[in-house]
Amino acid sequence: MNYGYENNQYTTSYGAAGGADGGGFVAGEPQSSPAQGRGGYGKDTVRPMTIKQILDAQQPHPDADFKSDGEAFSQVTFVGQIRSISTQPTNITYKIDDGTGLIEAKQWIDVNSADSESSKMDLDNSNKPKLVEDGYCRVWGRLKAFNNKRHVGAHIIRPITDYNEIHYHLLEATAVHLFFSRGPPSNLNGNAQANGHGNAHHGAGGAGLAQSATADAQLSHISPLGRRILATLKNTPQSNEGLHVQMIASHMGVSTNDVYKGAEELVAAGVIFTTVDDHTWAVLDG
Repeated sequence: MNYGYENNQYTTSYGAAGGADGGGFVAGEPQSSPAQGRGGYGKDTVRPMTIKQILDAQQPHPDADFKSDGEAFSQVTFVGQIRSISTQPTNITYKIDDGTGLIEAKQWIDVNSADSESSKMDLDNSNKPKLVEDGYCRVWGRLKAFNNKRHVGAHIIRPITDYNEIHYHLLEATAVHLFFSRGPPSNLNGNAQANGHGNAHHGAGGAGLAQSATADAQLSHISPLGRRILATLKNTPQSNEGLHVQMIASHMGVSTNDVYKGAEELVAAGVIFTTVDDHTWAVLDG
């Protein structure tokens, strides 16, 4: 499935250029671990993110790089639903919502550019998918801040026609967040083997202890309500789409507002993720 990563301009920072097989995150061992702060992860490469991650990114002062999970970035890609479109002589502004936040994407118009003329035609050309209000789109661009308000200067905005791309992007953004915050998956296996000293049983036990310790640390700041919701998600029979908010509330005997509140904690902690819509969650297995 090609989700638009064939353009080599949008080479990612995760080890390979994006292609038809995915958006660029490679779950193999990199040349150096980002957690160790060494090179190989340029800030001008494209990072898949949610809008909340973009809005929560740190910038110590106006001229500093934006950082998320301790890694500098400027180029981002995200998906979302277009809430409004405002066409001005110099730019087209799209307000985009992905369920985690709302941000503006501005596409500047160069009247002398054929590419810009083509971008404007995307709104009107009946022979191709359109960028319309309430439709879904993918954005590639650079994060900017002006007057303490953030927006994305968009290089490309295109409509989404395969809705699997929305779920794929959210999973990829989660995987990249875990990659930068916890290191590559190979680290866990390597630590287990090192602790086992050649004993397969001991190594497996070491990995289990490491996973348990990581899980405990991850949930240390989660409220009792959030932990109950997580237990319900783990222990209730369900399809691969997870559980809807109404089902969780029914199983727990609480209000849907309580479920939303606890689920927000778990999503922010990277423990669960939305599936078919913003009201259905599943557990993100480690």
